[in-house]
Amino acid sequence: MNQHHEKAGRRKARVLKAAIWMMGLCLAGYIVGPPLYWHLSEGLAAFRRASSSSSSSSSSSFSCPPCLCDCSSHPLLSIPEGLNNNSFTDCMKHDPEVSEEMEKSFTDLLSEELKLREAEAQENQQRADMALLEAKKMASQYQKEADKCNSGMETCEEAREKADAALEEQKKVTAMWELRARQRGWNEGSTRSHV
Repeated sequence: MNQHHEKAGRRKARVLKAAIWMMGLCLAGYIVGPPLYWHLSEGLAAFRRASSSSSSSSSSSFSCPPCLCDCSSHPLLSIPEGLNNNSFTDCMKHDPEVSEEMEKSFTDLLSEELKLREAEAQENQQRADMALLEAKKMASQYQKEADKCNSGMETCEEAREKADAALEEQKKVTAMWELRARQRGWNEGSTRSHV
């Protein structure tokens, strides 16, 4: 009976060890698998490019170096410094078909940006023109008001001058009559006593 328990315990230990090994292998495959896959597929692609470029003389003299997976987005995967290219676009830069498409796309984006900037500049110009027109209207209105004020001031000044002249004339007449009255015996105090 005791031996039976020992055998069962050993079996459980073996099963547990096998499960732990299996989990370790799966984890190692999960971590190492994707970079290994990318390195192998890129190496194969580079080999194909090298063999096709050597066989066809009409292709460009520039051959793209193999691009390696940039695994910076995977924090668990660390690639040695010498194996890491900047990105996949480094290889695409020198591919004529991709280059033409990217250049056309870039040109389209630039022309679209220029159109947007031109439309924005036209809008700004229209707003500035409207503001200038409004300012001219306001300036004209203020000029009319200023002209009215100037005209009113001139009229008032003329009326004041006339009133001053009439007052001077009236003072002269009053002084003359007062002089005549005094010559005939009028006295200012005598008038007050009669009242």
